[in-house]
Amino acid sequence: MTETTLDREAERLAFLEAAGLGHARRAPLPGDASTRRYERLFPDDGPSLMLMDQVAAAESPPADPSWSPERRHAEGWNAVARLSAGRIEAFAAVADHLRAVGLSAPAMTALDAPAGLAVLEDFGDRVFADVIAAGQDETPLYLAAVEALARLHAAATPDVLQGPAGDWPLQTYDETALQGGADLFVDWLPRLRPDLRFDAAAIAAWREAWAPVVTEGAAGASVMAHRDYHAENLIWLPEREGPARVGMIDFQDAVRAHPSWDLHSLLQDARRDVSPALEAEALDRYFAVADVTDREAFLRSYVGLAALNEVRILGVFARLISRDGKPRYAQFMPRMWAHLNRNLARPELEGVARWFDAHVPPEVRQ
Repeated sequence: MTETTLDREAERLAFLEAAGLGHARRAPLPGDASTRRYERLFPDDGPSLMLMDQVAAAESPPADPSWSPERRHAEGWNAVARLSAGRIEAFAAVADHLRAVGLSAPAMTALDAPAGLAVLEDFGDRVFADVIAAGQDETPLYLAAVEALARLHAAATPDVLQGPAGDWPLQTYDETALQGGADLFVDWLPRLRPDLRFDAAAIAAWREAWAPVVTEGAAGASVMAHRDYHAENLIWLPEREGPARVGMIDFQDAVRAHPSWDLHSLLQDARRDVSPALEAEALDRYFAVADVTDREAFLRSYVGLAALNEVRILGVFARLISRDGKPRYAQFMPRMWAHLNRNLARPELEGVARWFDAHVPPEVRQ
């Protein structure tokens, strides 16, 4: 181990000792694309727990609500996209809000926010993607996930969330964040595919094509969005009732967003296929239980923001592969292209589709 690694392990051990878990058996969990790590803890008695380990200094700072778009771009990607920079105080505040409205987020049993350490309730291993792969019927799980979103959307959405580590602002997924996400595509695809070239005129046309989607998405930002709501971040808790059967994790980047955001993240997933029939059934269930006055306008935003999220994710995957040396993300790109191509066939995205026809050959879009 390096000196830094040894120092961090000493911090973890001191934290666990103070929490009465110094003798707990520890089992690291596989990592993801973030700078955060988890360990499952097995105390001498009682249920297993989770150790969350997130060094705040490992990332650029989160946005201050007062910062201008120019300041956010100067401060870095977390500020542009209004990400939490992995701050545990954000996780704690969002978790408290979710539990307060009757949803399932892990309770915290120990917390040291400045050190970036917390002990959480362990929801177990019944991750949606895994239990479905093991043969469980996916439809009840997806419909429960939609009902959980409807519960969240029906609740009041405060500007500031109160949590055990202090207040945390619930910022809006605004034009800067939405366009910044879309721009990851033109920034990073050429680094993965050197045959692609986007000059200044092409980038200006790109932003013009997305402008209606960005404007409508920011104007419709009215509810808390989990922001990473998909089958690998949801845990099935069948012993609970109603929407609380959906255990939520990795919600620390929550923002105020259009209510369709988490729906398309769930139903046009990068990591597993969701059939068009199940997508339609899930949307019907959402409309049956949520307060939507204009279904046509909602679906227009759903399609536009889904497509924007898909170009964002394609850009993220290109960055992970080309900059971070994580080639495994290439396996997810064909699915995202398929989602994007289907959405680009919709008349409301005609301008974006024309841009792709002009600048991205069909053989790249697969």
